[in-house]
Parts: sequence; structure tokens; C-alpha cells
Amino acid sequence: MESMLNKLKSTVTKVTADVTSAVMGNPVTREFEVGRHIASGGPGMSWRIYNGTKKSTKQEVAVFVFDKKIIDRYQKFEKDQIIDSLKKGVQQLTRLRHPRLLTVQHPLEESRDCLAFCTEPVFASLANVLGQWDNLPSPVPTDIKEYKLYDVETKYGLLQVSEGLSFLHSGVKMVHGNLCPENIILNKSGAWKIMGFDFSISSSNPSDAEPKYVCKEWDPNLPPLCLANPEYVAPEYILSVSCDAASDMYSLGVLIHAVFNEGKPVFQVNKQDIYKSFSRQLDQLSRLSPGLLSKIPEEVREHVKMLLSVTSNVRPDADQMTKIPFFDDVGAMTLQYFDSLFQRDNLQKSQFYKSLPKVLPKLPKRVIVHRILPALTSEFVNPDMVPFILPNVLLIAEECTKEEYVRLVLPDLTPVFKQQEPVQILLIFLQKMDLLLTKTPPEDIKNSVLPMVYRAVEAPSIQIQELCLNIIPTFANLIEYPSMKNALIPRIKSACLQTSSLAVRVNSLVCLGKILEYLDKWFVIDEILPFLQQIPSREPAVLMGILGIYKCTFTHKKLGIPKEHLAGKSLPHLVSLSIDNNLNLNQFNSFMAVIREMLNRMEAEHKTKLEQLHIMQEQQRSLNINQMNQSEETKNTPSPATKVRDLRWLLTLDMVDVLTVVWGNVQVSLTLEEKQRLAKEQEQAAKLRSQQPLAPQSVKPATTTPQVTHTLYRGIMGNLGHIHTWSSYLIFTPEFTLYYLSLYLYLTLTNNTVFNGFNSPMGFQTGGMGIAMRPAAPGLYGGMATTTSTPNFSALTQSQNQPSKSTDMSALDSLFTSSKPKVSMNQMAPKPAPGATAPSPWLSQFGTGQPSQTAPMQATPMGMTGVQGGFGMQGNPFFNPQNFSQPVASSTINTGVMKQSTSANNDLKDLFG
Repeated sequence: MESMLNKLKSTVTKVTADVTSAVMGNPVTREFEVGRHIASGGPGMSWRIYNGTKKSTKQEVAVFVFDKKIIDRYQKFEKDQIIDSLKKGVQQLTRLRHPRLLTVQHPLEESRDCLAFCTEPVFASLANVLGQWDNLPSPVPTDIKEYKLYDVETKYGLLQVSEGLSFLHSGVKMVHGNLCPENIILNKSGAWKIMGFDFSISSSNPSDAEPKYVCKEWDPNLPPLCLANPEYVAPEYILSVSCDAASDMYSLGVLIHAVFNEGKPVFQVNKQDIYKSFSRQLDQLSRLSPGLLSKIPEEVREHVKMLLSVTSNVRPDADQMTKIPFFDDVGAMTLQYFDSLFQRDNLQKSQFYKSLPKVLPKLPKRVIVHRILPALTSEFVNPDMVPFILPNVLLIAEECTKEEYVRLVLPDLTPVFKQQEPVQILLIFLQKMDLLLTKTPPEDIKNSVLPMVYRAVEAPSIQIQELCLNIIPTFANLIEYPSMKNALIPRIKSACLQTSSLAVRVNSLVCLGKILEYLDKWFVIDEILPFLQQIPSREPAVLMGILGIYKCTFTHKKLGIPKEHLAGKSLPHLVSLSIDNNLNLNQFNSFMAVIREMLNRMEAEHKTKLEQLHIMQEQQRSLNINQMNQSEETKNTPSPATKVRDLRWLLTLDMVDVLTVVWGNVQVSLTLEEKQRLAKEQEQAAKLRSQQPLAPQSVKPATTTPQVTHTLYRGIMGNLGHIHTWSSYLIFTPEFTLYYLSLYLYLTLTNNTVFNGFNSPMGFQTGGMGIAMRPAAPGLYGGMATTTSTPNFSALTQSQNQPSKSTDMSALDSLFTSSKPKVSMNQMAPKPAPGATAPSPWLSQFGTGQPSQTAPMQATPMGMTGVQGGFGMQGNPFFNPQNFSQPVASSTINTGVMKQSTSANNDLKDLFG
């Protein structure tokens, strides 16, 4: 990479040094900036061609420089001859003015090191294009190396040379004397221009009809730069020292051959023996072989053969050559017409410009861009011609790349954007608006293109307004949203409200309807829909346009109209418009269809909203009730810390102390196995007393009954053999009540269990806030049931509904020890009187049950948190304080089923709270 940069630096330095050394000190540099070396030309390819600019006007020019170093090898007098020859050629060119001759913009200037003069901008010489690269920069410029002549360029170039010779021969009475590729210059536009008048010969009698030309004898001893190119010189010039206008026509024939044969002349000349070579050439010209001219187009081949004739009288003159059919090409004639436009009037120009779009597709792009486009844009100064020129310029712009458009087309179009007259200019631009918005840079669109569109919307001409409103939707997607929102839409609305033309008003509504998709929802709702209510006219076309905008907004997926706007503004407006007397039946039906669609959607959306709101309210109400229930439960449920303290108090009691407190003087005999179990329990109690106090935490319910509880329970129940009836076991002394409550709390704390000492059919059922207790299994002492709260006694009434069946208490037989005679629990149960309903054995401890007078009570199980089976504020005891004073309310147990004694109620309240 570094070597490449160094090489580039050395090349630039060398070129700069060459330019500086060649031009430094020359007076040309005072007025012109000299650029890079681009080409070479002139006699012997001795002139280097540089691009340049005029310092004062920045006008582009070409600087021709002859470096005197290339003739250092010659003697002084030879140098002087060369310099004089070169000066003569440039001075003659400077005096002559014609479109087919190279235009000199600054005369020849001489310095110690060089000769220099300035001309119109130049691309290269014809010799460079045909492959002769002498005196060119190294490496050869790519644009010259890859340049290929198109047929239309070749035809028109040869026509231009013929016209230049016609001017010299007929107008100036001059023979060029050295017409060859090195003296044909292609300017920046591609036009062929003649230069190199170093060996030109003027007529000795210019006033006579027959000019006479005196030529010098060929001197092979002169430096080559002081001699014409012998390969293009006519034979008579060498052999007979005579010349006339026909001599230049011979040179034209050789030039045509070279153009179609990659720069090769007809014959190669031996410059050391010029006379012998021309004598041989003369014989060959007398009998030209067909293969010699095979590459020349057939339609001009005969004319070239005549131009190469040995007899000068046979050669066509320049004026005749310009009229041969070969040059009757559409492209060549088009280019020729452009070159003569300054001679035409506006009518002729307008007719030509109208037919030009048919010709442009047949021409090469290079010819169009570099030859035709500059000629067209130069006519923009004529306002009357702009409507005829502009379509052709925009047609060329379509074929250009974006970079070419910005560089070649846009600078000339920018002033035209601001022209308001004639009005056709605006119409043409509107029709090509998509092209302008696609290729024009955003900054130029904002500053030049869109202001033109705004002027069109506000134009006084109704036709322009209509056309503009019809065209805007076609390129709306290319307009930036801020410009559309803040500049274009307000002007369309203003045109709709202020115009007196029905067509403009309708087209404004149609235009708005088509560009709705490029707007955002809230802009349409805030700006477009309210604007519709301001339109004063009530013509059917206007009303249908308003309806169309409503419908487009309502049905478009991106937009839509909220139901609030529908109910408050849109529907009232549409309903009022729908009953206008100007509407026919079909138009009225269209209004009603849109109105119905809006009503249906509004109903569906609002109904859905209300349903969702209702569901949310119900969910919130249920959540509030559950939170209140949980709050009451929290207040009535002991905290874990309290449960732990009660447990620790219970464990501090020795089993013997407990039994002594409970049973008093009752003698209890324990078996050895039971004593061992009690000893283990005392050890476990001692370990618990020695532990640190338990921190309050939520205790996960155990799945099985702890061993200490089970043992304690069996110890109590196993020593009841001396008691003959179950009712005598429940002695409600304060000590027993305290122990039972402590045991109940302990069991609830550990695994939410409590023992059920009743028979199997009497298992507890759950209510809404009750417990779910399963019946005792036969193998357990009375069974264990899981509980979470206060028990439900609905099973009591279920047992009373079976009057003919005695209570089976055999499941409790295993409670007695084997040391005493066992009495069956069925034998201890009281015998019901015949025809009487057996009372519940549990209730018999408190009093005699009353006969059932109503239907049995039906238990309604409920979950812990849900509200089922009518459980509400009345069923929840935390919302009915009287439920605490009346454990069995009329809403759950019929008072007619059984009447308990006052003592029984009080005992239950003491026991269960």
C-alpha cells in the first residue's frame, strides 16, 4: 500500500513538474489555470493538450502547449523553421472563425520554454481516438483508450470535416494542405473541428472566380515538423508540385479510409525515398483492388474511390460531398440541425423539438448527453421555447443515472422550476413529477420541486389545479411526511374551500381520499374529518366525496375512527347529509350502508367494553369478599407463636400429673408396655424443654399422627375399663376442660388432627368454614379426623333420621384393657322405646333429645375460600355476630329437630367456643 502511494505521489509530482516547467513563465498562465494533461495533436502530435479554466470567469478551456525541449536536437535555424511553422498554423487558425474549425479563445503566447494558446474545451484528437498515443501522458487516460466511435459520430464527423473544407475552399479560398487525423480535434461535445493550418495555402487571386494556389516543392531535408504528413498528401503535390482544392479532397478520402480501418492510411510511405514511394502509389491508385476499400461502408465506398482518384478533376468537391446519401442519416441530420439552430426562427425550432422525441431513442447515450443535451439546455433562455424543449430534456433525464442527472441536468432545470409563464411548463413538470422526486436530492426537492407543486395547487388556472390534484396521488408516496402534513394538505383544503369550481372541489376531496393511506390516524381525525364539516356546498358529487373520505377512514386498517368520534361527530354529520334532497336513491342507500356499518361496529365495540367491565367488577367484588373473610380468620386464629407457647406449656406437664389432675382419686393401672411408652414420652418432653424457644413460622401439616400424641391418647383411653358407660367418661371439670383444650391445640398445631371418640357413623362433616373429618377406621381407637376449623354437626341429625336402627358402638370395644371383663359398647347403649327415635349417644350426655318435628337438616359442604351453596354474608359467622351466641342457627339447623338443654348449650360453648 505504501509503495502504491509513493508511486502515485511520484506520478503527480512528475506531472506537476512537467506542467510547471512547460508553461511557467508563459503569459497564458496569467489568465488561465492549467490542469492535467489530457491529449495530444497537431502536426507530428507535437502539441500537448491540457484542460484549464479562465481565472476571471471560471470558464472551461483547453490549453495547447508546445515544449521547445523536443526540438533541442535540431540546429538553431531548424528550430526557427519549426517554431515559425507552428506559429503560422496557430495564427491562421486564430484568424479563421467557423463552427467546423477549432475555436481559439486566447492567441498564441511564446516564452523561452514553450508556445501556448487556449481553445474551446477539447476531449482529444482524432489520432488519439484511432489509437495513436504519441505525446500522451503515461498511463494513457482510460476514456481515450476505451473510446469507440459510433456510426452516427463517424458520419456526422466526416460531414463536419467536409463542411469545414467547403468553407475553406469556397469561403476563404484556401487549401488546408495537411488534412489528417492529428489535425482533427474532437471537442468536449464530440464535434469534429479542423486545426493545423501550418501548411495552408491561400489563393493568389482571391477575387477571381478560379483561385490559384502556389505550393512549395517537397524538401526531404527539412525537419519532419516542417513537412506535411506524406501519407495524406495528394500525389500531385509531391510529383508535380501543384495543388488545389482537390488536393484536400484526396486527403479527405484517405481520412475516411483511416477512420474505418483503425487509423491506417491507404498506403505506407517511405519518407526516405518519397518520390519512389509516390510513383508506386500512383500505379496502385490507377487500379484499386476491391479489398482495399472493403471495410468502408458500401454507401460511401464509390465516393471514397473517386476521392482517391489520380485525376484531380474526378474527385468530388467539398460541397458535393456534404450532399451524398451517406450523410442522409437521421442521427447525423439531427446533430447537423442542432449545430444550425442559431439560424432558425421559433416556429422552425418548435417543429423540430416536437419531432425530436422520436429520434432520441435511436441515438447513442453519449451523443445525447454530450451533444444534444447541452444544445437543448442552452435554449432555456428563450421562455417561449421552454415548453417545447422541456419534454426532451426530461426524456433524456430518464435515461441518465442519478449522478449524471445531478451533474448534467439538474443545474439547468433549477431556474426553470421557478418559471410561472407559460403555464405549460408547470403542466409538464407535474406529469414528470415521479422522475423529479426520484432523482432529485432531498434538499433540492424541498427548495425547488415542492414549491412548484404548491404554486400549481394555488394557481389561478382551473385546468392546472385539476391536473395537479389528479397527479398528486401518483407521487404522494415520494413526498416526505412533514412536507405533506404542513404544506401540501393545508393548500388542498384551502383550494377546496375557496374555489368556485365544482370540479376543483370534487378533485380536492378525491385527492384527499387517495392520500389518506400516507397520513397517520390522529392527523386524519383532528384535521381531515373536521374539515369535511366546513365544506359549504351540497352538490351530490361533493356529498359523495365526503362520504368516500369517511368510508376510507373508517374501513382502512391503519386508520379507523374511534367509537367516541363516531357517536359524537361522524354519525351526526353523515345522518344530516344523508337526507339531503339532492341525493338520488342509490346515493342515499350508499349513505345508509356506511351509517349502518358504523352503528354496528360502535355497538359491538361498546358492548364488548361493557361486558369486560362487568366481569372485572364481579371479580373485584369476589376478591374483596375473600379478603374480608381472610382478615376475620386472621383475627380469630392464634398466631404460630401462641401455638408454640401453648405446646411448650402442655409438654411441661408430666403424664402422671395430668392424669392425677384429671381423674383425681381414680386408680389407674398401667401395663409394662404402657409404662415404657410413658417413660419414652417423658424423655422426649425433657428434650423439648431443654431446646430453645421455637421461632414463629408456618408449620406444614404433618401427614401422620405424632407418636407422643398417639401414645398419650391410647394411655388415656386404655385405662377406662372401670367405667361402665361412655357418658361417665366426660366429666366436665375445669381441669379436664383445660387439658382437653390444650390437647386439641397441640393436635391442631402439629398435623391439624383431632380425635373423634364417637362411633363410625358419627364422623364430622364440613361446612363453609367447618372441618372435613373422615370417619374413624375400625382399627383405631375412635378414629382420627383431619380438621381445619370448628366442626359441623350435621351428622347428628343424619343419625336421628334412622329411628329403627340402634347405634353400633362395637368399634369402641378395643378401648378397654384385657385385664378387666369387657362389656360391649352395644350393651351399654340405652335401649330406645318401641316406636321412638333413638337419640344421639353424643347428645345423651347433656339431655334427652327431642323428637324430630321437621325434615332432617341437609349439610352443605363448602370450600375454605370459595363461596358456594348460598354461602354469603348470612352464612359466614364473621359477618353475623349472633352466630357466636347461637351456635346452631336457624339457617343451618331447624330448631324443631332437637331442643338442647341450657346446660348442654353452655357446656358446648365452653368446650368449642
